[in-house]
Amino acid sequence: MKETGTVYFFTGLAGAGKTTIGGLFYQRLLKKKPEAVLLDGDQIRGSIGDSSPDTGAVLNENRYTTEARKSGAKFLFQNCRTLSEQGKDVVCCSISMYSDIRQWNRENIKKYKEIYIKVNQETLYRRDQKKLYSSSAKNVVGVDLPYDEPGHSSIVIQNDGGESPDAIVDRLWVFFELDRPLEEPEA
Repeated sequence: MKETGTVYFFTGLAGAGKTTIGGLFYQRLLKKKPEAVLLDGDQIRGSIGDSSPDTGAVLNENRYTTEARKSGAKFLFQNCRTLSEQGKDVVCCSISMYSDIRQWNRENIKKYKEIYIKVNQETLYRRDQKKLYSSSAKNVVGVDLPYDEPGHSSIVIQNDGGESPDAIVDRLWVFFELDRPLEEPEA
C-alpha cells in the first residue's frame, strides 16, 4: 500500500511570493519525489471556470462572490486530498482567504503542511505584478475584501526581500526535514 503523500500549501496575499517560492520548492521536490504535483490557484481557477460542471456556472456568473471563492477553494483542496491519498506529494499555491477552508484542510488532509508567505502592505504595493493594488480594481483580497490571516500555519515566512526565494526554499527544506534520505517502504 502506498504511503499517503504530503500537501504543502503555500498561502498569502497576491504578490506575497507564494507562486515563486512554491514553484521553486516544487522543482526541488521533483528531484526527490518524481511523482509530485504542482497546483496553482490561478491556473486551476482558469481551467475550472469554463469547464467544470459543478463550479463553472458559479464562477463564470459571479466569479468573485464568497460562495464562488469557497466553492473553488473546496474543489482545489479536495483534489489535493485525492492526490495525496494516491501517494503523491502536492505543492499547492493559492490565497485561500477563508479560515474555515484552511481548517477543513487540517481536518481532512492527513499530511497537511501550511506555509504562510507573509508580507507587509508596502511590499505588496511595490511588487504589484498583477496591478491589483495600484489600479481601482474591485474584489481585491486584502484591499476591499477581508483576508482571514492564517493563524495555525506550520511555518510563517516573512517575505519582504530580506531573503532570496532560493534561501527561503532552503529553509523550508530543512524545516520539513526533506534533507533526510527517503525511507524504504516496508514490504
